[in-house]
Amino acid sequence: MTAWEDYLTKNQDRFIAELIEFTAIPSVSAKPENIADVRAAADWVAARLTAAGAEHAQVYPTAGHPVVCADWLHAGPDAPTILIYGHFDVQPAEPFDLWTSPPFQPEIRDGKLWGRGASDDKGGMLIPILTFESFLKTEGKLPVNVRFFFEGQEEIGSPDLLPFVAAHADLLQADMIFSADGLQWAPGQPQIVEALKGLVSLEITVQGPRGDQHSGMVGGGIANPALALAHILAGLRNEQGLITVEGFYDDVIPLDADSRAALARVPYPDDQLLAETGAPAPWGEPGYSTQERIFARPTLDINGLTSGWQGAGTKTVLPALASAKITCRLVSAQSPEKIFEAIRAHVEKHCPPGVTATVTRNPGRADPFQVPAGHNASSAAAEVLTELYGIAPLRTRVGGSIPVMTTLLDTLGVHAVMFGFSHGDENLHAPNEFFRLDEFRRGQTAYGKLFERLAK
Repeated sequence: MTAWEDYLTKNQDRFIAELIEFTAIPSVSAKPENIADVRAAADWVAARLTAAGAEHAQVYPTAGHPVVCADWLHAGPDAPTILIYGHFDVQPAEPFDLWTSPPFQPEIRDGKLWGRGASDDKGGMLIPILTFESFLKTEGKLPVNVRFFFEGQEEIGSPDLLPFVAAHADLLQADMIFSADGLQWAPGQPQIVEALKGLVSLEITVQGPRGDQHSGMVGGGIANPALALAHILAGLRNEQGLITVEGFYDDVIPLDADSRAALARVPYPDDQLLAETGAPAPWGEPGYSTQERIFARPTLDINGLTSGWQGAGTKTVLPALASAKITCRLVSAQSPEKIFEAIRAHVEKHCPPGVTATVTRNPGRADPFQVPAGHNASSAAAEVLTELYGIAPLRTRVGGSIPVMTTLLDTLGVHAVMFGFSHGDENLHAPNEFFRLDEFRRGQTAYGKLFERLAK
């Protein structure tokens, strides 16, 4: 065992206590009442980086939530410089009554740390900081130059990251980028994520009368916005699952044979999907496997519906308004702007008579992201994972989005590699989120081996 590995082992109790302290900060970026908590998390991260031995650790303001940058650049000009990314903001924890223990009072049970943000992404982003510390405390140096870049707005789409990265590119310049926000396929099976989907978020609002009406007095005489909205929504996809918005698929790059073969090797049979979700049957775009639909084909989903009376019992109202929240997950080389405009045009064309419909785009964006074949940082990460797990990583894609990936690519010209140690079953974005502490430890070793391999 190397000195840095021994240091990690001896200090695990302290590291877990620090993760508990970090997770207890309710840094919910979506809620205005938690603005100070997001800043407190940023301050915590900057202080922890300084304690680990990083230099120039600083909290930087943006138009919204802050970011934290730090570095250590003493490995020499011949050593590569790597940028490590992560985020310290978390999703809202509601509904609180579905949590076994309070979301911001972290608890250890069954070898797991339970709490909001433990897995996404506080455990993940703390891992490389601890490994970085282990090298400096035992060897006084690292084999690579390191920059850190952690943000407080990923969970709301990183709306202020593009201008920050553009204005501070000198703080982020690197030969390779690794994202500590990421997943392994399963505790015994690693993966290399080769693509992330983009995201566009919008809301359709249908207006009828100027106020709610008595359905017995005017029903049948004027249009019902809820029914009109249902008509519009039903027309976005056909019964087989094909998205019917004109132009939606125009820029989709077809899956080649190699990509389809790689996805076919991902062990995610339909019965597992149904067991995990409780859905009665698989469903989606015809002509594609479940893996291809989830990981590599675009989607259009209704996330929320609002209209009329929502309380108990009956209220015989004809509602004045009806609205739906919609997100589309996009693949290379789809444009969020073009997809929004296509949906807006579709709604305008198919709006029923007697109502008006508007389509509003929500803040934030994420472009699709795909790592090219043979990418050097991906190859290095795959070699480390193979050594650590004793099995080659799966080549996968992820249906989720990390907006900063394309921001960094566009500004710095570097593809990032996801190198995180969470898992999809850890209730990310849901009640009872948890992080496996054995993976917390394994990730620390992985980053150490990555540092060493990149220096060869």
